[in-house]
Amino acid sequence: MSATQPTHLAAMRPQPFRRRLERLLAPADVRIDGDRDWDLQMHDPRLPTRLLAQGSLGLGESYMDSWWDARSLDGLLYHLLDARIDERVRGIADVLDAIRAQVQNLQSRSRSFLIGERHYDLGNDLYAAMLGARLVYSCGYWRQARSLDEAQEAKLDLVCRKLGMQPGMHVLDIGCGWGEALKFAAQRYGVSGVGVTVSREQAEFARRLCAGLPIEIRVQDYRELDDKFDRIFSIGMFEHVGVKNYRRYFDVARACLADDGLFLLHSIGNNVSQYRTDPWIARYIFPNSMLPSAAQIAQAVEDLFVIEDWHGFGPDYDRTLQAWRDNIEAAWESLPAYDERFRRMWRFYLAGSMASFRARRIQLWQLVLSPHGVRGGYDAPR
Repeated sequence: MSATQPTHLAAMRPQPFRRRLERLLAPADVRIDGDRDWDLQMHDPRLPTRLLAQGSLGLGESYMDSWWDARSLDGLLYHLLDARIDERVRGIADVLDAIRAQVQNLQSRSRSFLIGERHYDLGNDLYAAMLGARLVYSCGYWRQARSLDEAQEAKLDLVCRKLGMQPGMHVLDIGCGWGEALKFAAQRYGVSGVGVTVSREQAEFARRLCAGLPIEIRVQDYRELDDKFDRIFSIGMFEHVGVKNYRRYFDVARACLADDGLFLLHSIGNNVSQYRTDPWIARYIFPNSMLPSAAQIAQAVEDLFVIEDWHGFGPDYDRTLQAWRDNIEAAWESLPAYDERFRRMWRFYLAGSMASFRARRIQLWQLVLSPHGVRGGYDAPR
C-alpha cells in the first residue's frame, strides 16, 4: 500500500454519507454546495456523518463550529422545517432528553432560576442592542405597526385593552422581564403593580426603569405568590413552566386573581403535545423550556378559568425576529464580549425561530381567562 492510499481512502469514506444526506435534503429542495440562497455550503467533509448521527443538535453545533453556512440561514432552516426533515433524523440527544423529561420535573422550584442565570442574565447590553427602544423580549403586534418599536407598543397596549385596565387597579406581571409592560400599564392606564422574575439582572434593570412608579419588582418564583390582584398578565414566560407544572401555575394565578378579574396569557404554542424541547435549544438557549399545546393549556385551566378569548398571531413573530436580527447584526462590533462562536449560536437561534414561525410549526397565542365567565360576554379588542 502506498503512502498516499490511507489519505485517499479517508477522503472517499464520507461520500456514502454525503449521498445519504443529499437524499434526505431533497424533499426540502436543499442542495449541498448549491447556488441558491437557501442551499447548504459545506466547509467540513465530516458534516454529513455528524448530521445523520446527531440530528438537530448536530445541525446547530456544526453551524456554531463553522462547518457549514448558508447565504440565507433562515431560508435554509425554513425549507428543512417546512418539509419536516427534523422528524426524519433523531440523534441520541433526542432520546435522552425525552427520557429525562418523562422521569424528572425539569422546571421544578429548585431549578426555576436556571433559565435566568443561563439566558436572561447573559447581559443587558446584548438585549438592549437587539430589542429596540423597549426591552420587550416577546412578539410584537404588527397589525398597524410599521416598525419594531411601534409593534411592541401596540402589543403592550393590546394587553392592557384586553384586560380592561382602569386607574387604581392592582396588577401582577408573572415573568416581568425588564419591566417595560408594567411601566407602560402604570403610565398609560394608571395602575399599580407587582412584577416577578427569576433573573437578577432583569430585576435590577426593571427597578431602575420603574423608579417613581407604584411598581414593585421581585426576584421570585411564581409558586411563591400569594397576593391578590385585579388583573394578571404573563408575557413570554409560560414557555418555561413545563407540562408537569401547568396545573400548579394556573392554580397560583387563580388564587391570586380577584373573582371578577381577568388573566391574560401570552405564550408561544406548539401544534402537538410534547414533553420536551429541541435538544439544541435546551443546551444552548433555553434550558428546561417547553412549548405548550392547545390541548395541554385547555386541560390545565379546566374548572379553574373560563376561556374568554384565544387570539393567534404567530406570523407576527417571524417579522419581530427579523427586526431583532437586523438590530443585533448591526450591533455586533460594539459588543466585544461576545465571541464568534456565540454570534453564530445567536444567529442560528434567531434564524431557527423565524423558520419555525414561518413554516407554522409553532404559534403565538394570547388567551384571556376569567374565573367565572364575563357576564354578558367578553368583547375582545384587536
